[in-house]
Amino acid sequence: MYNTEKEIERVILIGIDYDNNEFDAESCLDELEELAKTAGVVCVGKMLQKREGIHRAHYFGKGKLEELKAYISETNATGIICDDELTSNQIKNMEQILDTKIMNRTLLILDIFASRARSAEGKVQVELAQLKYNLSHLAGQGKALSRLGGGIGTRGPGEKKLETDRRNIADRISELNKELKEIEKHRQTIREKRQKNKIPIIALAGYTNAGKSTLMNTLTNAGVLAEDKLFATLDTTTRKIKLPSGGEYLFTDTVGFIQKLPHNLIKAFKATLEEVKYADIILHIVDSSSPLREQHIKVVYDTLKELGCDEKPIITVFNKIDKENIEIPLPKDSRALETQKISAKYGKGTDKLLEKVETVIKSFKKSISLLIPYNKGYLVNYIHGNCEISESNNKEDGFFFKIHADNEAENRLKEFIIHE
Repeated sequence: MYNTEKEIERVILIGIDYDNNEFDAESCLDELEELAKTAGVVCVGKMLQKREGIHRAHYFGKGKLEELKAYISETNATGIICDDELTSNQIKNMEQILDTKIMNRTLLILDIFASRARSAEGKVQVELAQLKYNLSHLAGQGKALSRLGGGIGTRGPGEKKLETDRRNIADRISELNKELKEIEKHRQTIREKRQKNKIPIIALAGYTNAGKSTLMNTLTNAGVLAEDKLFATLDTTTRKIKLPSGGEYLFTDTVGFIQKLPHNLIKAFKATLEEVKYADIILHIVDSSSPLREQHIKVVYDTLKELGCDEKPIITVFNKIDKENIEIPLPKDSRALETQKISAKYGKGTDKLLEKVETVIKSFKKSISLLIPYNKGYLVNYIHGNCEISESNNKEDGFFFKIHADNEAENRLKEFIIHE
């Protein structure tokens, strides 16, 4: 009999605390530990070096590397996870000195993505990102490839490509890009259909593990996976909700943002994140219980700016107000049109949130009163399909409506507008 139980990786997390770093080095390592836990890895230690910048040849200085080598032996660690992107030469040099597996934040995030992708698009995006990463680091993976039999960086569709040469990887990348273009065409068709139906789109965006999927489930009964882990959901989910007022809205859940999200990953998952770009309103979900919430808010706005979505109307939602460790007052968000405190888990404050969503949507439209003659009954179907109705009844000389209409609807119905 053979023991097929998967060996749990024991890793040491390392980072550089250097001047003019926009991120707090210690909080980044704490977040890296959460990422490692999500990937099923045990963190046996952390090490930070304070220096002017990253060493070009082997990340840490040589003296600190010797200290790290002794620490690896002391903790019986099976690998190192670096908080920053590493070049192929840095990986090669560090492996020679430390004689252990070297990984970084990007590889760790890709591994989590590989385990979480469920849709065809998500799987294609993960494989594409993995292959691009492998292609750029192929020169430094000689020793690492000889070790691969499981663990970080070997999960999902990317693992069968690690030992192929550059040409085969490039060919596969070309195939995947074609697949993504086809998926994007399909997405565009769906978007055009939504735009034609005039249903407002509300995108949920925010830092990973802020509670987006929990809120999505509370509002729409979507059944989206919601766990207390980073990147619990990767694939985009869209559901329709009808409010008591009669208005219909599409709510879209998106992948969470994170500190130091590598630019190549933003590019790889742009198709998924573009759901934010086509939304009418962005619900910016913030974990109120996190001591780093202000830093998280900045990361989200920086990422939205990179996606070209920072000018969208935003409602900031301070979630997890049920937690005991919330500090008062909560931070102000001057860039948001509205703010709302909620507990997505228990549904507290969600009714007021939906009211604010309606108020913002209606502010984009003009409130008008109409009297539609009975012989123009075909316009009633148009009104129901394209406008938000706040009042309707039958009068002696026609159908009476009070509606919120966009410019297109107002122009089409202008001859029936009445001034009360």
